Amino acid sequence: MASIHEEVTIDADPAAVWEALRDWGALHERLAPGFVVHTELDGTDRIVTFGTGSVLRERHITTDEATRRLVWSVVDDPYTHHNGSAQALPADGGRTRFVWIADLLPDAAAPRTAELMRQGLAVIRQTLEARSVRP
Repeated sequence: MASIHEEVTIDADPAAVWEALRDWGALHERLAPGFVVHTELDGTDRIVTFGTGSVLRERHITTDEATRRLVWSVVDDPYTHHNGSAQALPADGGRTRFVWIADLLPDAAAPRTAELMRQGLAVIRQTLEARSVRP
């Protein structure tokens, strides 16, 4: 099983980053606009349309307020197994360490998934820093 760990430091308050991350239905508006162009809720699932045109169903697993961690699973191809998590952790200077982890099968999907995660993190960082109000 492939395990991908990506992270970035965001010049924004961890509470503000967490508020955007935990908003399950607003991925395309609050976290990754352009990278994700539409999100539709279907029960606890969300159907995510990416800027590339691909559409994936993601199942919400848990939202952990205490650790500011969101966990989900992609239930569509190309994955036979997928577990994703993202976390907004405090970093020096009031910034946020944003950690995104994906464990997945098949292993062959890992290189493309890692590249998309890096692209997504760049958009997330840019979006949240642009919206950040810093003293």
